[in-house]
Amino acid sequence: MAASGQARGYLIVTALLGLVVTGLILAQAGLLAHVLASAASGRGAAALHGSLVALLAVVVGRAAAVQAGEVAALRGAAAVKERLRSRLARHALHLGPAWLGRQRPGELTALAAGGLDSLDPYFARYLPQLILAVAVPAAVLATVTSADWISGLIIAVTLPLIPLFAALAGLQTKAQTRRSWQLLARLSGHFLDVVQGLPTLKVFGRAAAQERLIAEVTDEYRASVMATLRIAFLSALVLELSASLATALVAVEVGLRLLYGHLDYPTALLVLLVTPEAYLPLRNASAQFHASADGITAAGRVFEILDTDVPRGLAVPGRPAAPDLRSQTIIFNGVSVAYPGRPRPVIDHLDLTISPGERITLTGPNGAGKSTILAVLLRFVAPAGGSIKVGTADLTAMAADLWRGQVGWLPQRPALFPWSAAENIALGEPGAPRAAVERAATLAGAAEFISELPDGYDTVLDERALRLSAGQRQKIALARLFLRQTPLLLLDEPTAHLDPASAAEVDAALGSLTGERTVILVTHRDGPVLGPGRTLVVRDGAVTEAGHGALSGARTDQPTASAVAARPGTAPSAAAAPAI
Repeated sequence: MAASGQARGYLIVTALLGLVVTGLILAQAGLLAHVLASAASGRGAAALHGSLVALLAVVVGRAAAVQAGEVAALRGAAAVKERLRSRLARHALHLGPAWLGRQRPGELTALAAGGLDSLDPYFARYLPQLILAVAVPAAVLATVTSADWISGLIIAVTLPLIPLFAALAGLQTKAQTRRSWQLLARLSGHFLDVVQGLPTLKVFGRAAAQERLIAEVTDEYRASVMATLRIAFLSALVLELSASLATALVAVEVGLRLLYGHLDYPTALLVLLVTPEAYLPLRNASAQFHASADGITAAGRVFEILDTDVPRGLAVPGRPAAPDLRSQTIIFNGVSVAYPGRPRPVIDHLDLTISPGERITLTGPNGAGKSTILAVLLRFVAPAGGSIKVGTADLTAMAADLWRGQVGWLPQRPALFPWSAAENIALGEPGAPRAAVERAATLAGAAEFISELPDGYDTVLDERALRLSAGQRQKIALARLFLRQTPLLLLDEPTAHLDPASAAEVDAALGSLTGERTVILVTHRDGPVLGPGRTLVVRDGAVTEAGHGALSGARTDQPTASAVAARPGTAPSAAAAPAI
């Protein structure tokens, strides 16, 4: 695996220890054969004292080498898992919300957690056993052949049968394990969706139907796992039978030749003691392959995600830093955005100029593309055509993290975490002083209800802060936005799910924004929210200025029309259609 480079040192140590174990296996067999042959010839325990001590040392050394190899392999597995999880999370963020929205969170969670944890058997047992499966049979074959070429020939003929049968069983195991993993990912994703939507399902009486569906998927997963186990057990039976028959052939011919005096006793003992060791690593490697199949399948899925190309213009690290938005104008030049599965672009040849400090309200029907414009500015979605200039620089050529460092975003449903209220506010500015946190809460209108919490700003919120009202959660998110002091603010329907009183409080907090910050607000309500500024209507992929002509691609009989650059400073319109 490509990511095993992270654990190359541990794997080298594991390989070297595997070679040490190989040598100790041969030494153990040789010493044991010498002791037994000497005892059979009538030599006393005193004469064998040195051999017995050496045999004991070899046995202890073999156990220590095996244990050390497993520890080194486990540390290597931990390094690889850490590397893969980091790469998976980073690449998923680079792919953006558009890609994440097509995935099931439960599947990705199961993949990054339990799926990659299944790599432990692969690194700790399968890889070390694979090294032994190559080194030990070769060493045993050379040793036996040098002592008795007939036995060596039998081992050489029968030895390839073990990996052949293991490969045939492995093909079936791989396919069955992949199916089991897909069922587990489906079950995890669906279960998470059901848990999150359980209150809604109970209200509409659909909980029982989902319970039956989960039971069906669980039964499918159980049947798939049992099928995999059947293959594993049958494979073990075939391999054990093959190895036993091959060992029996050697034992029979050695016994007959020893009986007729064609082979001496010490050599016969050595061959009989060493021969099983030739087949044992191969059988163990096959068994460990079955145990590590889940990890291999999960890692394969991770690499499929890592091989997914990041759309042009999203998350390009290491590029030039973003210009200062306090003084630079943002210019959309013929920007088009299309989503998979939609016949027409959501945004079609948009021309728009956003001046520093300007306040823009976006309105329009559901699905018109208002939130898409924000997603483009957040670099969550890459334009399919056109360009976006910030001053004279191309937006897609800038480092995404530095660009987002100048952008504040308030989504429709902000994410709050089971931390303290102060920590939730300071999420975007880690280490911000308490005075700054309290000042941001005051500006957002959140200070009053936070002070009434049991421990004030140190009160730990529950999961997703469900004990707070929707308006209170929105105010905490707004305080988080105020604390960051970013020059560009993007607000996606901040009052869409609030009651009139809470919406009025959030509106008042938005009205306190200083004029130095550029604000773009998506809303579905009538009347101005941001005060003086422009109101743009988004409809059918085109953007028009309320009370003025088209700003971009206003549709006629043609798929797209010509675009005219926007003119800042127009008075807002009171009309607004429902927004997405």
